[in-house]
Formats: sequence, structure tokens, C-alpha cells
Amino acid sequence: MNIQTRASFKKELMAYIRTYNLLAVALVIIGLAIFSPLLIAGTGALMDAMSDVYDEMGIDVSIMTEMLGTAASIGVTSSVESITGAGLIVVLLLLNKAAGGEQKKRAVIIPKSAGLRSFAYIFPKFIIYPLSVFVITVAAMFAAWAFSLLVFDVNDVTFSGVLLSGIISGFCLMLYVCFHLALGTATGKAAMSAAVCITASILLPAFFSVMSAEYMFNPFALNVVAYTVILNDSITGAELTDIAVSAVFALGIMTVAYFVALFAQNARKVDNRGNEIDL
Repeated sequence: MNIQTRASFKKELMAYIRTYNLLAVALVIIGLAIFSPLLIAGTGALMDAMSDVYDEMGIDVSIMTEMLGTAASIGVTSSVESITGAGLIVVLLLLNKAAGGEQKKRAVIIPKSAGLRSFAYIFPKFIIYPLSVFVITVAAMFAAWAFSLLVFDVNDVTFSGVLLSGIISGFCLMLYVCFHLALGTATGKAAMSAAVCITASILLPAFFSVMSAEYMFNPFALNVVAYTVILNDSITGAELTDIAVSAVFALGIMTVAYFVALFAQNARKVDNRGNEIDL
């Protein structure tokens, strides 16, 4: 790794830490992972406390309260949905500055005449941000499991299931983060990129669900795979192979996104003119 690339890595990492974006991403993902099982358990406890009121209304909520207050898998799967849903949306918004927002504010200058290469600008982004989101997501799944064990009576979730679900959820977030970085740095319009990626994260899984498409081998249905892994007590070797193939497809798409961003950065000219000073 040459001096220029090392300096770019340091610049991205320091910007990530000193703007508190790394802390914010961690708090959002881990916070949602912890809050989801607590919310499910609290809802069950509230319904149980109001059982007399429901009985007077002729509504039997005993089965619902028993389900909401028994199995830890309910809390963990709820965390998967929160992380790959609301968590993904917030993370994409938090990474706006890294995904081209700095170009608009003239916070980064790319003087090709001075020898700064587009590779040194693009490559660190596709390493630091996706990998950090992946690690935080895996940690968040174990946090969700730990809190689910505290508030639910039955532990029907295994260590391997939590680990595998965390890895798959991490790949899901990494995929859309790479999309955001590619589109944002290519156009210099971070807000537009975030809107497109958020819309895609909502519509693509719904589209494949309506089309009854097989979720295996489908990198855009990784959130569904992460959900089913928790509910499935035993994963067969064939299913693990299918999941691995889906992950490879996702990695391939991320790699393509990186090269698209690099090509676009080499092809376009960043407008560094202007009197604005970004301190």
C-alpha cells in the first residue's frame, strides 16, 4: 500500500470517528437490536396485564400473550427485521457525507494534476464503511440474543443460528452501503443516492416476494434468509451451500459497485471551484 492510499485510509477513518458517525451507526444498529425484544416482551406483558379488559370485550389474548412472552426466537427475529429495515435506512442517511456529500461541500479536493488518484479516494470507502457496518451488525445480533434470554422464558435459539443470522444481516447492510457509496461518489449527490438506495431496499424484497421468487441465490432477499435461519432449528449442508452462494453473489455485486464507482470517478470531473470554506 503506497503512502497516498494509507493517507486516504487515515483520512476516512478519522472522519468516520471524529464526526461521531461510527458511534451513531453503532448506537442505531445495536440499539434497535436491543430495543426490539424488549418491545415484544413489553407488549406481551401489557396485554397480559390488560387481560381482564380484553375478556370483557370478548377477546381472547391468552395465546398471543403466551407467544409474545415465551420464545427467544421472537425477539431475535424482531431484531433482524429492525436492523435490516429501519436500521438500514438510518445507516444510509448517516453515511451521506462519505457517499459523495463531501464533494458537494468542497470538503475533499481531488487534484488529479497533483497526482491524487481516484483509487486512493474510492478504495478506502469500500473497505472501512461496509466492514464496520458488518462487524457492528454481527455484534448487534448477539446483543439481541442476550437481551432476548433476559426477557423470554425459553431459549430456542442456538449460537450458530445467531452467528449465521448476524453474518447474513451484515451482508444485507453491506450490499446497500456499497450501492450508496457507488452512486453517491459517482454523482456527488448523496441525498439522491440515499433516496434511491432506501427505495430499492424497500421495493426489491417486496418485488421478489410478490413474484414468488426463491429467496436462495437472491442477494436482495438476504434479510429473509437471516430471518428464516433463526426460525430453523437445524440448517442442512445443502442450505448452508445455498446461503454461501447467495453471499458470493452479494460480494460479486459489491465488487461491481466498487469498479463502477472507480470508473465514474475517473471519468467525471469534480468541481472544486467556489469560495465556500468547509471547516
